[in-house]
Amino acid sequence: MQSMLSRSLSYSTTNLSKNRSVLIIGAGVAGPVLAYFLHRYGIRPVVVERAPQLRTTGQTVDVRGAGREVIRRMGIDHIVRENITQEEGVAIVDSTGRTRAAFDVKSFGDRGFIADIEILRGELVRILYEHSRNHTEYILGDHPLSIDDRGDHVQVTFASGNVREFDLVIGADGTQSKTRRLIFGNNTSIHYLNMYTAYFTIPYSHSDGRYARWYNAPKERTLILRPDNQGKTRAVLLFRTPQRGYEDLDVDKQKELVRNIYADAGFETPRVLSEMKNANDFYFDALAYIKMDRWSKGRVVLVGDAGYSTGVSGRGTTLAFIGAYILAGEIGRHQDHTKAFIQYETLMRPYVTAAQEMTPGSIRLFMPKTHTAIALRNTLLSFAARPAVAGLIKRLTESKAAEKVTLPDYETTLAQQ
Repeated sequence: MQSMLSRSLSYSTTNLSKNRSVLIIGAGVAGPVLAYFLHRYGIRPVVVERAPQLRTTGQTVDVRGAGREVIRRMGIDHIVRENITQEEGVAIVDSTGRTRAAFDVKSFGDRGFIADIEILRGELVRILYEHSRNHTEYILGDHPLSIDDRGDHVQVTFASGNVREFDLVIGADGTQSKTRRLIFGNNTSIHYLNMYTAYFTIPYSHSDGRYARWYNAPKERTLILRPDNQGKTRAVLLFRTPQRGYEDLDVDKQKELVRNIYADAGFETPRVLSEMKNANDFYFDALAYIKMDRWSKGRVVLVGDAGYSTGVSGRGTTLAFIGAYILAGEIGRHQDHTKAFIQYETLMRPYVTAAQEMTPGSIRLFMPKTHTAIALRNTLLSFAARPAVAGLIKRLTESKAAEKVTLPDYETTLAQQ
């Protein structure tokens, strides 16, 4: 995979149009990154976001490996690092709050639970927006109702009634992508994991410290408390059930569902459930990953979670950075969008496949069913937390890390054309 991404690239197009326009649907992570690099390659980006304002809520996300290199190439590494959450590691705790195993940021390198770049999603979105807005047309509070690929351009009709034409359209609108549904229909490969997540912000407590605390209750229920850099704590709840459709309930019913499921979970769940009542940033969804045979159709292409959500692997943000960088670079160096999309998929597919791979038994390891299974898992993790063992695991996993990708140097290549 590394050799595939770093191999010598042959370029067949030398006179690239500097007047092309690209509509990017979604102003999360991938959208602004795309806009930034497309502008650098002489292409006019337009970003449309369904929400009336930037979505600056959300939990902690991490950026690893080649994703960090994209941040460096954008020139925002120092700004991002100034805004990290400053979590020092993760502690596995029992129902009394006692630490059973602890891992600091450096325990497993890029394979650990905590990365060296952990940042609130809202902070990251704000930074990316500020870094791209001066050369990007941002449209908030609107979204496409139809996307009509007419062969030589794409006509987009917006909910506002506006009708505009673009050379290309890119869907960067997340796992539940409306772009994907409009172009590929409802038959795309969404693989639900029989798992739901809820997260929201609660007041910081002295017990929260500087380590994330991971607690498992029987019946496959998980609570993670993550202190941030804003004097708050981010509560993350995960539970498993084969029941489908909870993501379609209204917020009040979702909160009621969470209260019922966690009523006897122990640890600090009473505090969390009490604060949840008034949480105005409550978010709830079914976890799933997306697998598609292709990410493009005609002049429309998908990037990030819209095309290859990774479910619970924790690699979604890193994939968004890398995918946006490569897609922008290939569009920049190819006048023919078909060639650009093919090369984008060729370069990204091995990395996505590796990122979506789930180690057999990993969900059972992190969400045990019974008291006995939880106690056994905690014993295993306490052994893994010993410095000598953690160092060995780090050496073994670093050599296989999917994040070890060498990115193409599009700046040099385009300068030579």
